[in-house]
Amino acid sequence: MKTLISVVALSSLLTGCASFVPQNNPEPTRLIEANYQAVDALVGGLSLKSDPAFTAEQPLLVATLVSVDTLTESSRLGRLFSEQIAARLTKLGFKVKELKLRDNLFMKQSEGELLLSREVGEVSRVHNARAVVVGTYASSGSMLYLNLKLVHPSGNIVLSAHDYALPMDNNIRDLLGMRKTSYY
Repeated sequence: MKTLISVVALSSLLTGCASFVPQNNPEPTRLIEANYQAVDALVGGLSLKSDPAFTAEQPLLVATLVSVDTLTESSRLGRLFSEQIAARLTKLGFKVKELKLRDNLFMKQSEGELLLSREVGEVSRVHNARAVVVGTYASSGSMLYLNLKLVHPSGNIVLSAHDYALPMDNNIRDLLGMRKTSYY
């Protein structure tokens, strides 16, 4: 009987703790899955007819995603998403050149590998890259909007593009460096 009372008391305690969990907090966005699907769509939109010189021997470069408001700034979100994009491209069989091992890119210590449009051609030539993945993001109160482009370095021609949006949650806000909303 004493054990039954202990179990009921423990159950009541745990139920009481559960009431502190915010009821309106949705399941966190599955960022890796969303970014992998975005890469699949980006690659799926690629037409080899648009660039017959597009060969498997040449690597791709993946630049850090940047804020659409300030193209020379990024965040942990931009750096993390770029890593996930590079990982998915690698899993799909593309040769992805690791830019963090290079000195000759525009790299801000806390920003990542930023490729400005005037630098894409030169950086791609140095690395013999067939294309560069670049991207931007913008946040609103409820959504994060992203755009990815696969750009041919010669003339900055867009070979494929994909837009997607993710619901803003505390995980995304934290990666953007925004304050988390208080539940209490």
